[in-house]
Amino acid sequence: MPQMFVNLPVTDLERAKSFYTALGFTINPAFTDHNAACVVVDEGHNYFMILTREFFQTFTDLPLGDNATAPAVATAIFVDSRAEVDAAAEAGLAAGGTEARPAADYGFMYQRQLTDPDGNLIEFGWMDPVAAEQGPEAYAAQQA
Repeated sequence: MPQMFVNLPVTDLERAKSFYTALGFTINPAFTDHNAACVVVDEGHNYFMILTREFFQTFTDLPLGDNATAPAVATAIFVDSRAEVDAAAEAGLAAGGTEARPAADYGFMYQRQLTDPDGNLIEFGWMDPVAAEQGPEAYAAQQA
């Protein structure tokens, strides 16, 4: 299976590491130094690379924006239950994140969006297994 690394610029690497480990993720020390940390979301598959803004800038000639005022991406992580969504969101809030909008409950899908201390958007979500496999209409038919 391919691996995915999402690169996120941060202003304070230690604060960012604390935030992401509070969400239940771990740090891979083999790919962590004073410029960056590898956050393991799903071992062998999905990772965040949290990079100091100065180091992140070395990967592009374009100017970096300010995610706190103009976010460009939201990364969604889906978990196995609504309770896990709430637990992750509450852990993120306790670790310095914010939640600018209320939870979104679509019946077949439930999401909460956190903003990390640097303005990066992280969404936690749950989707009914029938809807995930067959689409929202199948979930609606199952409820009728």
